Order: sequence, then structure tokens, then C-alpha cells
Amino acid sequence: MIFNTIVLLSSSFVIQLAERAFKRRQLKKFRWLWLTTSGMGIYFLIGQAMEWKNLDFSLTAGLVGGTFYLLTGFHGLHVLAGVVLQLLMFFRSWRRGNDNKGQLAVDATTLFWHFVDGIWVILFSLLYIW
Repeated sequence: MIFNTIVLLSSSFVIQLAERAFKRRQLKKFRWLWLTTSGMGIYFLIGQAMEWKNLDFSLTAGLVGGTFYLLTGFHGLHVLAGVVLQLLMFFRSWRRGNDNKGQLAVDATTLFWHFVDGIWVILFSLLYIW
């Protein structure tokens, strides 16, 4: 899970570059970076699903199992929501006349993504390190 964590945390850097490109009206660069961030989020979700499949305990493994699945599942749901928002913004950027609109939506989506990454640092520390 450490590699998936590195990918997810790195995606915060990538989305920040995308936001900067959007502010500078560099749409080609924005789209490439934005889509890269989405791909990194999808990679994280696939990694989480593979981890769940290979765990030695299940959701019914008492308080520990239930808590683990609840926390990681709820976080995964937020990652999925972030990816969906990113993809909506990506496709919106292709609409004619949207090259100078949507700054608030891009900023909000970026902030949400940073929040999701920050929460993962806490969850990773609690669930995998301690």
C-alpha cells in the first residue's frame, strides 16, 4: 500500500500544476495534468480493491475489521468522488467557450483533492504504521 500512497500523494502535486496551467489559460497542459491526476486516483482505487481482495481478515472480523473497512472504504468513496469531479471538469474544458470559465470549479476540485490526500496521510499513519 506504500506505493499506492506515494501515487496518491504525488497526485496533489500534479493537480496543483494543472490548476496553475488553467489559471494561465494553458488548456492543453491543464487537460493532460488533470487527466493524469484522475488516472492516479483510479490507480489508487484499483490498488485498494486489490488490497481488500488479498487481506487475511474480512468486514466481519470484529471491531478491527469493521473499522478498517469503514475508514478505507469511506476514503475510497471520496477518492472516487474526486475522480468523477475531475473527469467532469476535464470534459467541460472541451466545451467551446469554456476556456476562460470554471476557475472556481477547478479551484474547489483541487482543494477537495488536497483534502482527500491529507485525510489519507492520517488514515495511513493510523492503520498501517501504528
